[in-house]
Amino acid sequence: MKTLAWGLVIALVSGLLIAELAMNLTPNDRPELYVVFGAATLLSFAGAAAALRIGGHLRSLRTSLQVVALAAVAVTGVVVGLAALTMFIEPHDLTLLLVALILGVGLGGVVAMAVAKPLTEHLAAVSSAASRVAAGDLSARTGVDRSDELGEVARSFDQMAARLETSDEERRLLTASISHDLRTPLASMQAAVEALQDGLAPDPPGYLRGLSHDIDYLRRLVDDLFLMSRIDAGSYHLEMSEVDLAELADEAVEAVAPAAAKRRIRLDVATPGRVGISADPAAIGRLFRNLLANAVRHSPEGGRVRIELARTGTKVSALVSDEGTGFSLEVRARAFERFVRADDSRNRDTGGAGLGLAIAKGIVEAHGGSIEILDAGGGQVRFTIPADR
Repeated sequence: MKTLAWGLVIALVSGLLIAELAMNLTPNDRPELYVVFGAATLLSFAGAAAALRIGGHLRSLRTSLQVVALAAVAVTGVVVGLAALTMFIEPHDLTLLLVALILGVGLGGVVAMAVAKPLTEHLAAVSSAASRVAAGDLSARTGVDRSDELGEVARSFDQMAARLETSDEERRLLTASISHDLRTPLASMQAAVEALQDGLAPDPPGYLRGLSHDIDYLRRLVDDLFLMSRIDAGSYHLEMSEVDLAELADEAVEAVAPAAAKRRIRLDVATPGRVGISADPAAIGRLFRNLLANAVRHSPEGGRVRIELARTGTKVSALVSDEGTGFSLEVRARAFERFVRADDSRNRDTGGAGLGLAIAKGIVEAHGGSIEILDAGGGQVRFTIPADR
């Protein structure tokens, strides 16, 4: 109502100024004109308030638009009638205006119906899509393509529904992937424990080593899931300090060396010297270990895995490469998503839970950098981060 009142006041002042400038008013005409304009403004406010009150209780937007159109025509008719009563309009001109008003009422009703039809249809489409989403159908979309505010609302709703659908698919994938990755080690542990309890284990120390291996796998899976949840929630905080990227790369090589030695894979680091950066050393160390472990798994026996460090301007980069078959086009497009693995069988001997590259991406982006898979021979993953933050 406040906006309506201010709008009418501005219209009244504008009308009076135009009348003063455009009409040769006599001293007798001016008070009457002011009274007419003032009365018309008050009647317009009352008519508009009534139209808003009525429109707010109507169930049809089309009817509401027609009420608004008729209210506008009625206000115009009242203004013209008051002007005629004060003799500002000649009878002949008044008759012509009344005929034009009658025609305007008809044309306004037709226009209101024409405008309201697609508007109500599109609103019904948004309402229907909202009801379907509320009922659990996350694939529902409005299908509305407009350039106005309603179109913007529809696009925002469709984007929200798409994100909800993606989140639901990710939740299902998360549940299925965790269930699969937990089932195998738990079944193995249960069988080993039962064999030890019943005294049927032919090699108890070997069974205990297997249990230790399964427990270590579960611990790493839980750690990865916890870190991934922090990254997704935006609660992954870095503890920045001045570090040497080359030193962190060497430490990661030492950590992965035992796994590489089992398959006679050589590990080496190529660096221009000390590469000083401001970063979280624990996070960057985890980043290198994830990339190295992934490269070792996919490198042929007797091959080589290499880290190449470089500095370009205010950025540093690290390229981790192996001599394997590289990433297929299908895997490359989704490699940094959670639970995506080149091995669909999810064999623990050829890969983890499929979180390594997703965690690597989260760590790099937390440092303000980017990570990519290069379209080159073998598997090549390169990340770039700012040298100074």
